[in-house]
Amino acid sequence: MKKSLPISFAIKKLCTVVTICLLVATSTYAQDAKHIERPTDVKVVREYQDENGNMVRELQYKQGRMVVSETVFLPKPKRVVVAPPEEVEKIKREKVNKDSLIVLIDKTQYSLTVFYKKKCIKSYRAVFGPNPRMNKRMEGDRNTPEGWFTITRLNPKSRYNKFMEISYPDATHRERFQKLKESGVIPKTARIGGNIGIHGIWEGGDDMIELGVGWTDGCIALRNADMNELYQLIGIGTRVFIKK
Repeated sequence: MKKSLPISFAIKKLCTVVTICLLVATSTYAQDAKHIERPTDVKVVREYQDENGNMVRELQYKQGRMVVSETVFLPKPKRVVVAPPEEVEKIKREKVNKDSLIVLIDKTQYSLTVFYKKKCIKSYRAVFGPNPRMNKRMEGDRNTPEGWFTITRLNPKSRYNKFMEISYPDATHRERFQKLKESGVIPKTARIGGNIGIHGIWEGGDDMIELGVGWTDGCIALRNADMNELYQLIGIGTRVFIKK
């Protein structure tokens, strides 16, 4: 006859399993829940156009206990022809082939553009970390990785409105990361990082996007209305290309 476990032992074992499950769930959504000090008292100290028509904006703001000075270089806007609203609405309603959709994120232009069957259908203003033109090297550098990715996970209830995780790091990024370690560019103890994605911003924070404030930890941030629309257009499996 099989001997049954004491009730106290069974409860203890069940609690252990539940705790492990909660830890796994928490780590899965680490990026969504991670608290980033919101920039406050943002001031435009100086703003001018250079000889080529590019906008140079000098910002100052508080982030936690720090006073941050940041210079944003915004290239002269490119004229982008997008699809008419009715065409975009039709694409939202249809179950489109993910292979026909590509998201292009241009860190120099501070933009995220959606292409459907090689045709530009939407373009949004985007911001990144404090050094948008730097490629990600390691965890904690707050840089946005470059290259080809796919959307791997969706969270409709992120701390920052909605969240779409990208497939960083992949084999290519791991190989580059290892070479950076071996060459001494980054510490031997460095970690590659992860949980990078596209998300919105806190309620009432759209001005951060408009001004170009580099507030993220390496993710791509959009205005909330833009994020809501993007969430209807693309999904898991959509290809994403991020360039300098």
